[in-house]
Amino acid sequence: MDSEELKARTKAFAVRVVKMTEALPPTRAADMVARQLLRSATSVAANYRAACRARSHREFVAKIGVVTEEADESLYWLEILVEAEVMPEAKLKNLIQEANELTAIFTASSYTARQNRDTPAPSRSQVATSPINKSTINKSTINQS
Repeated sequence: MDSEELKARTKAFAVRVVKMTEALPPTRAADMVARQLLRSATSVAANYRAACRARSHREFVAKIGVVTEEADESLYWLEILVEAEVMPEAKLKNLIQEANELTAIFTASSYTARQNRDTPAPSRSQVATSPINKSTINKSTINQS
């Protein structure tokens, strides 16, 4: 999955959450959870977009960390809706699955980005003299510049 597909996926998740919160019952508890869920779910998409525009590898690592936290927090609030019996689990099953998958994707991405941060970059002379091997080029390497 490339960054554009992941941008679309995180945005779709945010839109689905927005629509779902409109269907919640008009109670104080539902309103409080909805506000928290809306904030965290929309933050996943917004912060992922920001991570894609990061000016440095360190900034990318930091922003992906925020995305991971927000995806996990979204999952938490969805679980609260089910456990507090505000909404049946069957109606939230797909959103819970998507929150789980996004959390897993960004956890793995964060780990990989941190590992790549700890790998020293090749010197200019190494880059200039080494042959290009397309199989070793990946998107995280391209996004570091």
